[in-house]
This record gives sequence, C-alpha cells and structure tokens, in this order.
Amino acid sequence: MTDKTIDLRSDTVTQPTPDMREAMNAAPLGDDVFGGDPSVNALQEKIAAMLGFEAAMFVPTGTQSNLCAILSHCQRGDEYIVGQMAHAYRWEGGGAAVFGSVQPQPLNHQPDGSLALADIEAAIKPDDAHFARSRLLALENTLGGKLLPFDYVQEATGLARQHGLARHLDGARLFNAAVAQAAKTGGDARAEALRIARCFDSVSVCFSKGLGAPVGSALCGSKDLIRQAHRIRKMAGGGMRQSGFLAAAASHALDHHVDRLADDHVLAQRLAAGLAGIEGLQVEAPQTNILFVELTGQARTQSAALLKHLASKGVLATGLYQLRFVTHLDVDEAGVDHAIAAVREFFNTGAADA
Repeated sequence: MTDKTIDLRSDTVTQPTPDMREAMNAAPLGDDVFGGDPSVNALQEKIAAMLGFEAAMFVPTGTQSNLCAILSHCQRGDEYIVGQMAHAYRWEGGGAAVFGSVQPQPLNHQPDGSLALADIEAAIKPDDAHFARSRLLALENTLGGKLLPFDYVQEATGLARQHGLARHLDGARLFNAAVAQAAKTGGDARAEALRIARCFDSVSVCFSKGLGAPVGSALCGSKDLIRQAHRIRKMAGGGMRQSGFLAAAASHALDHHVDRLADDHVLAQRLAAGLAGIEGLQVEAPQTNILFVELTGQARTQSAALLKHLASKGVLATGLYQLRFVTHLDVDEAGVDHAIAAVREFFNTGAADA
C-alpha cells in the first residue's frame, strides 16, 4: 500500500510543479480585458509563433476555445463537419448549436480515429436553400489518445480547402500528438506541432492536460479570426482580468514540459504491458498517454467493484465496461507498478467473481 494517491483519471489532475509556482508568483500582471496583461500577451505571442499563426487568444478552457473557433468560422444556419466522438461535438454541451445556431454534421470514425475522406466529401452540402451551409471541418488530434496519421491530416484538410471549408483543429493534446509523431519521424516535437498546425486555419491547445498547467487553453488563428473570437469570448464570459498568473504557468509548461510528454507515453506502455494477459481484460496498445482497457466475459459486470478496489488501494481510474487510465507528470514508474499490482490483486484473489 502506498501513501500517495495514484490518480489516473485524467491528465487534468496535475498540480503545478515548484518551478511553475515560482514562475506564477513572479509573473508581471495587468488587465487582460484591456489587453494590458504582459504575461498573457507574452503567452499569446509565444504559442502563436510556435504554431505558425498571426495571433492567439488565452481562454479559461478548451471548451470555450473550441466554441470561439466554431462561432468565428461559422454563422447562424452554417454547419461544421465533425467526428461522432470528437470532444467539440460530444462532450461540450452542444455549445455551437445552443449559442450559435451552428449545426453539427457528425460522422463515424474509422478505427484509427480518422474520418473517411469519402464521408467528409459526401457530407459537404450543395449550395441550396434546403441545406445548412457547410463551412468548417473540425478534427481532433489526439483523439482518445490516438495520433491522427499526418498524411491523413494533410489529405483531409486539403479536401476541405478544395471545397471552400475552413479547417479547425481541437488540439487539446496537440503536443502529445507532436511527441508521438516525432518518435515516428525522428524529428523534433515542436517542429512536428508546427507541421500539424500549418494544415489548419485555427488550432486550440490546452495547457492544463499533459502540459501540466493548472488552467487554460489558447486559440490560434489569423488576426481577423482572433479579433472575432475576442468578441465571442467576451459574450461567453471568458474575459479574465489579472490572468497573468495562469498565463505564466502555461508559458512555463511550453518551455519545460513538452519534451517530457514522452515519459508519459512510456509509462502508458508500461501500464499496458503490466495489464496484458489478465483474463477478463482486453488491453488496447496506447499510442500516447491514454490507455483503454475493456472488461470482457464475466468481468464485464465488475467495473464498479474493480474501481472500488483500486480506490481502496490508492489508485483512481474511470470507466464502465471500458476503463481509462491516463498517465501524466504526477505519475511515476512506482505509481504505475502499484496500479498494475492493484489490478492483478483484484483478479488473482477472486474479487472479480465476488
């Protein structure tokens, strides 16, 4: 039994590191609603430059970032094409439809998380009064921890451009995608992030997931798009005042926490290897820092009991028939090994049949 809780529910649960707290305490502040917070301005300039855009806007959440993006690209009666399991469609309260009267056109995903090019093309509506106006293709990378193949990203965004659609990326875990892509190409993670971002007209990046900042996302795009997004952020209540404390944490994360995402990916692989071979578990090989484990057979009804057992051992996870484990900077090898032992104990002692 460990005295430390091993929280594998999400990479949003991280605490600021001591160095990050120092950066936050030292941050010069102003009023961001007036455009006068130097730490926010520095962050916006930094992330825009990293991803090859003219401008960026700091927002409290990724949900608000995606909302501002969609409503900046689309007007009432327009439509965006998106995946069924994309966060912007499924997990953000239908904000674009509720607040902007922008209709989603959800498509089924392929096994690798992509949307079939033929499905995207078939979903684009003709210019006819019977139809909503197709205006935007929204992709997500990573999606459920899966890296969208870069060739596919180029093809899908190229197809959208050919049909006059804008292209938005929900890159909440863009830097996880970039690190995984760099591992394939032998390149640099920041260079890969830039390559991915250049395929899109706007990109949302979350700082409070794998990068480990406490709060915040950024929307990157052209100056005109960000100018429009500022108006929407104001309407959505996202204008913050002395938010440089939070921006400084995000800037620190960009400077110090990008390359270390590879450690999280290795830990997810270690967890997958440790759970492999347990009867009643089907382990999906992780590509980044998210591991899905499906309960099968008689174990399928034991998810609640398993989660309760794990919690009693100081391990937190989420799921129903499919469990999700997410590694992050507050988890180490010892924590992963403890989680593996706790799962194995559940199945080896017969608790799964109780």
